[in-house]
Formats: sequence, C-alpha cells, structure tokens
Amino acid sequence: MNMMSELIEDLPEDGCHPMFRSAPSSVEFNKLRKRLLRLTRQAIEDFAMANAGERWLVALSGGKDSYGLLAVLLDLKWRGLLPVDLLACNLDQGQPNFPKHVLPDFLDGLGIEHRIEYRDTYSVVTEKIPQSQTYCSLCSRLRRGHLYRIAREEGCSALVLGHHREDILETFFMNLFHGGRMSAMPPKLLNDEGDVMVLRPLSYCAEADLARFAEHMRFPIIPCDLCGSQDGLQRNAMKAMLDDIERRMPGRKETMLRALSNVKPSHLLDRRLFDFAGLTLAQPNDKEN
Repeated sequence: MNMMSELIEDLPEDGCHPMFRSAPSSVEFNKLRKRLLRLTRQAIEDFAMANAGERWLVALSGGKDSYGLLAVLLDLKWRGLLPVDLLACNLDQGQPNFPKHVLPDFLDGLGIEHRIEYRDTYSVVTEKIPQSQTYCSLCSRLRRGHLYRIAREEGCSALVLGHHREDILETFFMNLFHGGRMSAMPPKLLNDEGDVMVLRPLSYCAEADLARFAEHMRFPIIPCDLCGSQDGLQRNAMKAMLDDIERRMPGRKETMLRALSNVKPSHLLDRRLFDFAGLTLAQPNDKEN
C-alpha cells in the first residue's frame, strides 16, 4: 500500500465533509468510497493535476458522475489531500422542464461554493441540428465554451470534468471505428487558448462504482432530456460493445485502460511517431564492437 492509500485508510471516520453527513456507514459503502478516493488521488498524482493554491471550476450537470466528482474532490480536500479551492458550477442550458431549484438547493444546503449560469444553448442546438441527428457534439462545444469563460471570470486555472474510465474507452473506440484515429479523452488537456487546463480526475474510476456511489449518497439526479433521449448514438453502441466484452471476459476494461498507458509507437503505423525510414541493419563491425 502506498503512502496516499495509507493516509486514506488511517484517517478517523468520526468527521467528514457536510456532503457525507448522511452517508451510509456500511462496510460496503466505506470500501467503495475509499476506492474512489484512492483512484481519483492516483490520477491526480499520475498526471500532475494539482498545484497548491489553485482554484478549480468543477462542472456539475446534475448527473451521477458530476455529483460523484464533486463529492470525491471535497472529500479529498477535507482530508488534506487536495490543496486547491473548489467552485462548483452548473450551466443551465435552457432545456425544457429543467428543475432549476434542485442544484442551488442542494449546494446551498451543504454550504458548497457555487455559481449557476443560465445560457440558452438548447435553442441554438435544436435550431442548427435536425431531429434525425444527434445533438451531443454541438451541445458539448457550446457548453465547453461557456465553462471556459466562467473559469476565466472566476480566476480558475482548471475546468474539472466528471468523465470516467468507460467514457475514455468509449471515446477511444468511437475514434477507432468512426474517426480512423487512435485517441481518447486525456486526463489532462490544455485548451486551445492555453489559459485553462481541462482535468478528468475520475479517469481511473469505473462507471458502475460511480453509479453505486450516487445511489448510496442519494444525490438528486437530473436526467439529460436533450441528448439522453435520442436513439442511435454511437457512444451507446460502444458502451454496449464494451459491456458485452466485460461480461464475456471480466477485467478486460481495466486491461484496455492500462493499454492506453502502455503505447509502443514502433509497433504501430504512424510515421510521425516513429522513424521507420531511419531503421537500418546492424553492420558486421557494429556486432563485433
């Protein structure tokens, strides 16, 4: 067990961040909570995400993943393992029937610093994209642009997103099958302007763990009625494929994620990454020397 895991294991359980005051005390939940803490902290360390004194904008959509992200980051901060300030942010995109009170009530009740921003990107997306096509790409671009702006206005060096292990793997296979390239969601990315870092601390966390965590914590989940109700999304197909592989061969998702950290350019076909033209046979004199 490494030092970070020991810190998580050894901390007393008689205190907690307000978000965890009503959390279950079962052995099952405590193991789940510690696993998410350990994996999140490991990703933060592996990819050098945190610098002391920074301020992070944590995107909060109202889904299970973003709630889990906020909870784990607040838990790490309470334990003294995350030396940054956190600002939760929800971008209300004007979707019909969006329950505007849920997130402010939840965050105010726990004393969590936050900002709620209203921008009607829903009308833009539905005007530009026919109903027969998926909204995700344009919706995501518009949302990301506003979040970058908010990060700048709030003095935040990073925009923190709740993408997890399955999101990364699904993106990899979408790019492989449909984009003809080998790329995924990086845990750490600098935006095009070079002034905001995009972080994904849940990169090592399993979606199933986050779903169980959200259920135990009884988060007030807000479903996405814009794109979540559309059929035929490529990501849904990738999710089904990966789930089928995992059922047939348990542990394959974890193996695939490790593969993304163990790349051998000389065994691929990208001439920009490896100098195939520069490969030469060893000369007899080289062998003797």
